[in-house]
Amino acid sequence: MVRPGRRLEPQARRDQILAGAVAYFAEVGLGGTTRDLAQRIGITQALLYRYFASKAELVEAVFERVFLDRLSPHWNAEIADRSRPLEERLRHFYRQYAAAIFTYEWMRIFMWAGLAGEALNQRYLSRVGDSLLAQLRDEIAAAGPYGAPDMEAMWALHGSIVYLGIRRFIYQLPTPDDVSPVIDESVDRFLAGIRRPQAG
Repeated sequence: MVRPGRRLEPQARRDQILAGAVAYFAEVGLGGTTRDLAQRIGITQALLYRYFASKAELVEAVFERVFLDRLSPHWNAEIADRSRPLEERLRHFYRQYAAAIFTYEWMRIFMWAGLAGEALNQRYLSRVGDSLLAQLRDEIAAAGPYGAPDMEAMWALHGSIVYLGIRRFIYQLPTPDDVSPVIDESVDRFLAGIRRPQAG
């Protein structure tokens, strides 16, 4: 029988369960059970359900912690800051985005959720597409030297950068310790491909 262990304040206990769930689901996938999770954390299943009424509620909290909480509220303003060159804004955004998502938990839970057919991925990608990639596309189109990319082109750029994290955390292949130069090169290649020919 699992013993609840030392008494924690409610918020601290909730945070403990949530942190344990993030680590657990990253390792075993979203098919893992709350019974096994509770045993791993060292609490009773009944105590877990005191803080999360259902597994679906717990998974939703994991989604918010791992995915939504890492989307910076400052990114949109930084993307729109036309006092800085477009190229600098794109490189800066993708360096920050990579720093936010290049973790074992983010990559593995994202992959597990996709394989399980969870709607979490679609919700996250819709938010990224509507809130970030569409704005990046509009800024590129307004910059002057570039043709307006379509959303498929934006997703191709985005995917090429996310794939660095997939290589590292899913395939366990070597990647540079500092991915910033690789990100910069990906952005520069993308922009070179959509640059309008100069007249004359």
